[in-house]
Amino acid sequence: MKDEVDISKVESIIDVYGSDREMLITMLHEIQAEYGYLPRDAMVLVSSRLDLPVGQVYGVATFYKAFNLSPKGRHQICVCLGTACHVRGASEVLQSLENTLGIRRGESTEDLEFSLETVNCLGACALGPVVTIDGEYHGNMTPAKVKTLLDNHLQEGDGV
Repeated sequence: MKDEVDISKVESIIDVYGSDREMLITMLHEIQAEYGYLPRDAMVLVSSRLDLPVGQVYGVATFYKAFNLSPKGRHQICVCLGTACHVRGASEVLQSLENTLGIRRGESTEDLEFSLETVNCLGACALGPVVTIDGEYHGNMTPAKVKTLLDNHLQEGDGV
């Protein structure tokens, strides 16, 4: 599947910084802000305009967790797998989310409604296991609560 990239938008972002290689990360941030991720065609264009190997641009994009190489869902779900959450069943909560959404961690649903990620700690250990949806914390999660959580979140998000 080929990325749908409006080259003129990418070029205008690059034009602001010229061929200044020190602005690579800034350019990538702006491109991601435009598309929600870093399309391959955009990285190739940046590579060409900055006279850098594509592998170097890709290396920067994959080194920093802030960059996404594929489209992310409208709703970001994050499961804490830190020690406190882990011993309280976070792995089972993650498995339930994966089964319910039909995706694995690091993926997005086909309709781009949800993306699922994990982190080592969310800093809410007393509430473990913890899941965030769009930054909102949901503590004491269990596999049985997953479907209700997703259904409630969708209803709130749709203004129902």
